[in-house]
Amino acid sequence: MEYVTLNNGVKMPKLGFGVFQISKEDCEDCVLEAIRVGYRHIDTAQSYFNEEEVGNAIAKCSVPREELFITTKVWIDNYGYEKAKQSVLNSMKKLKTDYLDLVLLHQPFSDYYGAYRALEELYKAGKIRAIGVSNFYPDRLADMVAFNEIPPQVNQVETNPLYQQVIAQENMIKRNVQMEAWAPFGEGKNNMFANPVLKEIGEKYKKSVAQVILRWLMQRDIVALAKSTHIERMKENFEIFDFRLSEQDMETIRELDTNTSLFFNHQTPETVDRFVGMINDRKGKI
Repeated sequence: MEYVTLNNGVKMPKLGFGVFQISKEDCEDCVLEAIRVGYRHIDTAQSYFNEEEVGNAIAKCSVPREELFITTKVWIDNYGYEKAKQSVLNSMKKLKTDYLDLVLLHQPFSDYYGAYRALEELYKAGKIRAIGVSNFYPDRLADMVAFNEIPPQVNQVETNPLYQQVIAQENMIKRNVQMEAWAPFGEGKNNMFANPVLKEIGEKYKKSVAQVILRWLMQRDIVALAKSTHIERMKENFEIFDFRLSEQDMETIRELDTNTSLFFNHQTPETVDRFVGMINDRKGKI
């Protein structure tokens, strides 16, 4: 395993296991399998509806808690100081732990300043080892760094070979915020796994397209979250520490960048409307 050191000195595994869209029925077993494979960084969120199942796996696994790195995210409807603070404490109960390694604000909407103050307080109290944000564009991240007592340690954003977030990473490096990638495979959109450039590079190293993508992120010093419900894929995604891409291959992958999200642009009014709808749909369920 490779690690990054956050701006507060906390070490974070560069490869994590994400549980987005893993059902409650499958989640506990998947997390247990991932831990058996070797993953120590587990990423969940209040809006994934599977924190309790992740907590069951944490409690049942034989790995000491201090060797695990557990992340969750505060959902928008829990923003504001009081609601955010209570929601994190609730997440800790579901996750069956008396501290969390990383807590992020999931989206850059609503009262994220009030919510962030709650994270700062829990951080100072030793309940959270690191705090941060998710999906914050460079201007919003600069704002958070400038006007908070404790700057974010992490910003988790969409990052994949077709949307490489080069400017965003430059901004994070400048402000000493660790970049973390969600959907590194773009959920297979645009035939990612059949991309001829990535396939050709993979053949050179006898690795899959997924392994090439994860290795590319490791070499950019970006923390990556891989998700699978199949143990063979979990193992494959974990076997990326026995090779390095050449600088020429890194440059070839750089040329794939379209600088366009495969999902949505958080800066449009339509995206705000979309998340308002999601808040209404999930109200009372989180």
